Amino acid sequence: MIRVLATWLVAAALLAGCSAPDPLADHDWPNASPALWQVTSPEGQEGWLFGTVHALPDGLEWETPAVTDAFEKSGILVVEIANLGEGPGPTSLFNALSTSQGLPPLLDRVPEKDRELLRALLDRADADEADFGKRETWAAALILSGAIRSGKSENGVDRTLIEQADTVVGLEGYERQYRVFDGLPESEQADLILAIAREAEGHDPVPALESWLTGDMARLGAVAYSGMLADAELRDVLLDQRNANWLPDIMANLDTGQRPFIAVGTAHMLGASGLPALLEQHGYTVTRIQ
Repeated sequence: MIRVLATWLVAAALLAGCSAPDPLADHDWPNASPALWQVTSPEGQEGWLFGTVHALPDGLEWETPAVTDAFEKSGILVVEIANLGEGPGPTSLFNALSTSQGLPPLLDRVPEKDRELLRALLDRADADEADFGKRETWAAALILSGAIRSGKSENGVDRTLIEQADTVVGLEGYERQYRVFDGLPESEQADLILAIAREAEGHDPVPALESWLTGDMARLGAVAYSGMLADAELRDVLLDQRNANWLPDIMANLDTGQRPFIAVGTAHMLGASGLPALLEQHGYTVTRIQ
């Protein structure tokens, strides 16, 4: 679920090397109906919310008439990062923020009882502990997540929409996104890498991707909140705080009549702290239309 839903797949996909052949490319996917909401301000201005996936296998068709219609009616596209995948800058920034001297070996940064779990993740990623001698734990987590991900970032929903949009607005840049992770206490960075390792064990991405593709938010929420999002501290930093930080800009886009099509990671739509619920709390009408 982390690799399917979490926003920071942007970073993981950016940093990962060449992917192995994707076993999902030939899967028989169900008809698409991913979750889409119409948002109306108290003054009658409209916009849309669309939960995205940042990496998808070849051949997965997700665009529907409802999504196309809303996108064409919109005035601007609002995404997490507007300049997704452009140039070497993000990698240089990542390297600057994620490298430190005098770090203990990666396996020593997690409790002894969990070291075999982390070692198994390294094996799955065809990586060695020595590869991360100067990488902070959060960065090692992103790199390992990217190395074992399913799907391709170039097929990601965000990237496709950005290529089609005339005007793109970002809610946060690469630096702000990276600093969310860089600011995690070391104990939470360890929790992050272990959450990725646990999800990698026997991981089958098909059910989560099918749930996203068919708009089954209840099933997605059940999976997500039994995994990484079960950790209250990680959930607060990686989702809740960021949703709250984005909300003023999203409301401004709506209130000024820009008809925004707001496309962010699907995890940001879940639960009482998700964007649909937060907008409703501020007096907006949020209607699921797909």
